[in-house]
Parts: sequence; structure tokens; C-alpha cells
Amino acid sequence: MDSLLVIEQDPIWGILARLLVTILVLIIIIRFIYYRYTRIRENAFSFFQMGIMIYLVCVLLKTVEIQLGVALGLFAIFAILRFRSENLSPRNMTYLFTVIGVSVINSMASFHNPVRGLILINSIIIISLFLLELVFNFRAKSASNLIHYSKTVVTYDRLDLLDPGRSGELLSDISTRTHNKIERVKLRKIDLTRGVAELEIYFIQ
Repeated sequence: MDSLLVIEQDPIWGILARLLVTILVLIIIIRFIYYRYTRIRENAFSFFQMGIMIYLVCVLLKTVEIQLGVALGLFAIFAILRFRSENLSPRNMTYLFTVIGVSVINSMASFHNPVRGLILINSIIIISLFLLELVFNFRAKSASNLIHYSKTVVTYDRLDLLDPGRSGELLSDISTRTHNKIERVKLRKIDLTRGVAELEIYFIQ
């Protein structure tokens, strides 16, 4: 216990110790919960690096006690990510906000007992995510949940097939053109001046 107190009292060792805790928690959340239930690999890199960078930014700002600036900056980052980059599903946004929250808590929170406090708070976050995934069980109940789906973005010129009642024709047409069995299509945006749409298509790799 004495060694842990020495680590916490030394700024450098304290920062490194909290960073290791943050990385461990991110691994559990992203690799063993998020990826297990979504099978989406594309966001893992972004989540990991974002969590680490936010942790480091908060640590540096904490040293000059700009805590209000940290909060405002994080909301600004969150807004930019939401409206200027690829649109994320509500579920992915939840995991993104969780990653941000974990990084902020581990970098700025002060506890009477630092070790016990970090373990308790991070355990609550991990357990809540795991239990929610179990309860809502976002994975399909069929064998298809074992199949990994790849996704890509395509520009599509037949806007008439975007009607909800013609989804079957839409999947068939895109499957024929791409030579892949398209399982699902997500509309990202429509350019009426050019007469094309940007679609996110999911297919078996």
C-alpha cells in the first residue's frame, strides 16, 4: 500500500499509473464488450486513440487547473465528431461517449483512496455495459450473428429504388452490380442535383 501511495504522490508515476488503468479499461470495453457484441472493427482504432488522447489532454490541462476549459473542450470535440465526421449510430455514439467519460474520470477524478476509487468507478462502467449488452442482446438470435459482415460506401444512381416498398429490388440491384450478396443498406445522404445517393452497404465477406 505504501508503494501505491508513493506512486500517487509522484506526478509522473501517478499519471502513468492512471494511464495504464485507462488503457486496461478501454481494452475491456472495446475489445471484450463492444467488439464481442457488434463485430465492428472499424471503430476500434478511433476509440482507443481518442481515449488515450483525451486522457493526456485532460492531464495536461489539469496541471494548470483549467477544469471548465476541459469540460467545454470535450463538448466541442463531441459536437465536431457528431456533425462533421461520419454519422454514428446511437449505440456507437454511446460507446464513444463512454470512452470519453472513462478518459476524463481517470485523468481528473480525485478520490480519498485513489486506487480503490478508480477500481470502483471503472468497475461500475464495465459491469453496466456488460449487463446492458446481455439484457438487450443486440445480436441477432439466428446463426447469422456468427457471420462477419463487411461494409463499404457506394454512390448509387437509381433513386427510385430508395422507396421503402422497393427494398427487395434495391438489394437485388446492388448485389448484381457489386457481385456481392448485399444483406443491408443504409442511406447516408442524397444529392438531388446530381441524382445520386450515398449508400452504406453490408455484405458477407
